[in-house]
Amino acid sequence: MSSPLRIATIVLGAFFALQGIVWLALPARAAEGLGMPLLDGVARSTQVGDFAAFFLVVGATMLAGARPGASRLLLVPAGALSAAALGRGIAWAFHGAAFAATFIAIEVAVALLLVAASRSE
Repeated sequence: MSSPLRIATIVLGAFFALQGIVWLALPARAAEGLGMPLLDGVARSTQVGDFAAFFLVVGATMLAGARPGASRLLLVPAGALSAAALGRGIAWAFHGAAFAATFIAIEVAVALLLVAASRSE
């Protein structure tokens, strides 16, 4: 993997992993950053647990995939981010959600970068 792609992957991996930690430590702040309220009761458990898991796994696999010889791992977070973008599109098209263009663009751009990085080794 080229040095700029490796650096970008490491920086993004650290950012995503940090987001997962923020979901565990400061969930109200994390929710606000994604434009949502912090839910109550069991819904909060699901919200915090699922978002923390998503960001921690995506971030950790980016960091692991940035290691020499491990770039195929980058297809895991690329797939997760692509699925998130697709889910947002479905939420907009079929379930009355606002079109989250900024989040979709970030998810697609990072997924494409990860696919390119996975193939550059």
